[in-house]
Amino acid sequence: MSEATFYVLQSNSQRARLEFACKLIEKVYNSGQFGYVLTDSDTQSQLIDDLLWTFRAGSFIPHQQYAGELPEVKNVFLIGSIAAPEPWKKTVINLSTQCPQDFQHAERILEILDNSETTKEPGRQRYRQYQQAGLAIATHKIS
Repeated sequence: MSEATFYVLQSNSQRARLEFACKLIEKVYNSGQFGYVLTDSDTQSQLIDDLLWTFRAGSFIPHQQYAGELPEVKNVFLIGSIAAPEPWKKTVINLSTQCPQDFQHAERILEILDNSETTKEPGRQRYRQYQQAGLAIATHKIS
């Protein structure tokens, strides 16, 4: 069964949200997995791409932006604003305001919300969509 996990930050800082995303990406990668980071735009994709290089000294997470061309190496994180390719649909970290396309085929969807209405209201809508689709849902408040 697919699952969606919501991480709700107390901060309303977009920077804090992206830094938390980097930590989550690192955790997934260190567990031996890779996935797709879904964004709303190329600009947001570039922000997370840049931050993955600098958010923690000594950290290395293989990643690249995705614009439709598959990478030569399979165990990298892809970052993009279009639908995730196979097999990157397995784990999706959603930074966009929309549900991932074909989200029912993902094993895990990780949602990161900050404390602003800009992210909370679309997050509530996605929560309802996941709930109606029968996904297992968990929520974690992060201080």
